Amino acid sequence: MVATMVRRRVPLVLVTVALAGTALWGTFTEARPPAGWRSAKPSPIARTEVGAARIGDRVYVVGGYRAPDGTVTGQLQRYDISDDAWRLLRPLPIPINHAGVTSAGGKLYVNGGFLPNRNPTDRLYRYNPDGNSWKRLPDSPIARGALALQAIDGKLYAAGGSNGPNPELRRLYVYDISSRTWRRRADMGVGRNHVASAILGDRLYVLGGRPGPIDGNFRVAERYNPKTDRWHRIARLPTATSGAAAAVAKRRVVVFGGEKTDGSGQTIGATQAYDPRTNRWRDFRDMRTPRHGLGGASFRGRVFAIEGGPQAGLHFSRANEFFDAPWGKPEPPGPALSPRRRWPGAPSPSPRAAP
Repeated sequence: MVATMVRRRVPLVLVTVALAGTALWGTFTEARPPAGWRSAKPSPIARTEVGAARIGDRVYVVGGYRAPDGTVTGQLQRYDISDDAWRLLRPLPIPINHAGVTSAGGKLYVNGGFLPNRNPTDRLYRYNPDGNSWKRLPDSPIARGALALQAIDGKLYAAGGSNGPNPELRRLYVYDISSRTWRRRADMGVGRNHVASAILGDRLYVLGGRPGPIDGNFRVAERYNPKTDRWHRIARLPTATSGAAAAVAKRRVVVFGGEKTDGSGQTIGATQAYDPRTNRWRDFRDMRTPRHGLGGASFRGRVFAIEGGPQAGLHFSRANEFFDAPWGKPEPPGPALSPRRRWPGAPSPSPRAAP
């Protein structure tokens, strides 16, 4: 959930990445997955500053600025990983960009973000995939956008971000899903917005970001322990970034994408993976289509980068790209998939049942 909070007058650019042939796809059980990023089926909507989270083998992408004119949208869509297919769903009740998005207990949660008038919001919504319905929950204690939102053990953790007057928020608030209450916890060490975030084990990682709208990027990385209510600095990112996305693959935190704030208009293609066992980062191949304001998710060792801006500022794309983590052992196959679903590149039954 990322990109500039102050919309700059720049030419609008729409990028579409076509679906690669099935020969480019590999199964999730291959011992040596191909290196580098590859293309999946593009999103039906070109956007930037979206939020994304996975539930099962589906990735939900919501909100953002929409092509061609940067209209703020509440559109929700779902990417079915197994079928390499997209579906439009009931939109969020309000249009929003730079929101915090996560999942817990089979539900999608959206908190904060910026409204079309550029003001931050404090609203919290829950989406139920079973009923394709939204419900408003108790508002968070502060309004902010470009924040981190993650879930651990039935609680939502909202950290950092910007509320306009204060673009370097350090505050952490925790929402208890069962009691429907918010509680303030320990502040982050470094206030920042446009952060990437992820959960590995029972720890919250908040990565990169920046101190203001266009004031330079951070390499700082912090980890929060909910049991002790303490933040710890970990090894710095190899490449400073903001507006990036993050996901976890094979016990490592992967940060990818972002934008430069030096006026060059460039995005960042770096793919950086952190191993908590060694407290070290490792660089991997750059993204195929570097973007900021993109959605990130992972499933069985495969990392997805969805939509986002291919240039700094208000630009859009439909890109949907992925790479298979080349480290560690293949992950267990998990629950059996429906016979009507398959991994991209797997043989199709003949005839194939309609989805």
